Amino acid sequence: MESQISVTQEDKVVKIEISGRLDATNAPQLQEELKKLIGQQVSEIVFLAKDLEYISSAGLRVIIFAKQKMGAEVKISLSGAQEAVLDVIKMSGLTNFMNIQDSCEG
Repeated sequence: MESQISVTQEDKVVKIEISGRLDATNAPQLQEELKKLIGQQVSEIVFLAKDLEYISSAGLRVIIFAKQKMGAEVKISLSGAQEAVLDVIKMSGLTNFMNIQDSCEG
């Protein structure tokens, strides 16, 4: 599966749909998209990950970047992730600030 990243914003909720892999080859692209959101009115960032097959440390860093740069009041959610991706998220400790949802809403 070819990796794809799609960013949409509805009101104050940003939805980031990721398919394929989130690794060193495309994490910088996602980080650039997130940089555009800094200073905007955002209440939540939802990573829609039902088609995400793999996440590397570079992908994890982008999620951490989102939390650090968007501020403590912005809710970060991961929706519909496959078990392999979920295991990496859990092992990395990102569940401390990330809301995990079983199914994609949107």
